[in-house]
Parts: sequence; structure tokens; C-alpha cells
Amino acid sequence: MPKGPKAEPTPATKPQAAADARELTRQRVVDAAADLLAREGRDAVTTRAVAAAAGVQAPVIYRLFGDKDGLLEAVTEHAYATFLAAKHVDLDGRDPIEDLRAGWDLSVEFGLTNPELYALMYSDPHQGATSAAFQAGMEILMGRIHRLATGGWLRVDENLAAGLIHATARGAVLTWLSLPDGQRDPALLTAMRESMVTAVTNEKPAVQESGPAGAARSLRALLPEQTTLSGAERHLLGEWLDRLAADG
Repeated sequence: MPKGPKAEPTPATKPQAAADARELTRQRVVDAAADLLAREGRDAVTTRAVAAAAGVQAPVIYRLFGDKDGLLEAVTEHAYATFLAAKHVDLDGRDPIEDLRAGWDLSVEFGLTNPELYALMYSDPHQGATSAAFQAGMEILMGRIHRLATGGWLRVDENLAAGLIHATARGAVLTWLSLPDGQRDPALLTAMRESMVTAVTNEKPAVQESGPAGAARSLRALLPEQTTLSGAERHLLGEWLDRLAADG
């Protein structure tokens, strides 16, 4: 039987088809850049080399990413998102201190597994810091810290804890990568992790200790979740609790 005429794309499907094609091209370029970065380092990631590896013309990269920095940021975001997706952990029922250790180990593992990418992320303090993947990672970290705070385990306030955790993990990775292979002792990573745990947590929940500071920190962490007080009352109580927590 003769075949009928081929159906023409409807006006509604044409934009979607174009968007799908654009996304496939974008992903191909990101994959090519990530491969070059891993194999040959940052200097190898030129627009000409990436275009050749992805099978596109160089102007395509500029249309998709703006410039080389935009491309590198996309590579960072994609790699970090992929890593987080593969390492997702259900936190329910876990000991919050052990979960803190596991989260720190996870961050360090990412850096040691992806040294060129990690160096790229931290060669510029702003590189990747605004990406969706980076923000997702920070949300996971802040969730872990909040569990410690609400349980009375946190020795310092939540923002300082986040800074200490992030700084020690970053320092551990960059120090490890700077050492010759023969000097890379796993005990270094363990010692840095445990120093972080000691710095940000109590040996026992602070709410079980005498004194108001630990209880104030625990209540301060829970304050945004309660609805009994008005906004103004919560704000005033928050100021009082901050002062009590700082006195401990």
C-alpha cells in the first residue's frame, strides 16, 4: 500500500523539538569539556578543543554558554549534581554525629575523585558557588547542621558550623592533592575530620548540661518552626536566645 504523506510538525511541537535539540547539544559540549578537564587539565579546555571534541562549531559554545567561564561553570554544576545524585543518603533515623562525619567524608571524596574539577571550583572563590548543584549541596549540609542544633549537639551557631565544616573539608582535599603520592597518609584526613567534629559538636547534647547557653542554641534552632508567637515576638525572643547562646 502506498504510504500517506508524512505528518508535518505542528506549531506547538516545533519549539519543543528545538529546545530538545539545544539541550542535547549543550550536554554533548559539557561532556566533552568535562572529559578534557579530567584527562588534560584546565588549560586543555579551550573553546576550539571542546568544539572539536563535541562535533560542533566554536560559535555554538558562545551561544550556549556565553564564554569559556560560562562553560566551565556548567561543567562544575553538572559534575557536582551527578555526584550528589549518585551519593544520596536518607538521613532518617541516623545518628546526627555519624551523619556529620559521613557528609564530610562525602565532600572530601568528591574532591579526591575529581581533582581537576575541584581545583577549578576553588581557584576562584565564586566559581560554581551560585550554581543550582552547589546550592543543593549547601542545603544538604545545612540540614545536617540543623539536626545537630535541634538535638542540642551543636557547640557553635549554625553558620559558623557550616563555615568550619566547609573549610576543613576543602583544606583536607587541597592539602592531600598537594602532597606527593608517597606522603599521602589517610590518617591526615581522619584527624582533620575528627578535629572538625570536636570543634562543632558537644560530646553530649548541650540541653542535658547545666547552664542556659546550650538550651538557648537548641531552642533558637527550633524557633522558626513554631507558630504560637507572633513574628515580632519570635524576633525578640530570637535576640534574647542569641545573647544567651553567645554567653556559653
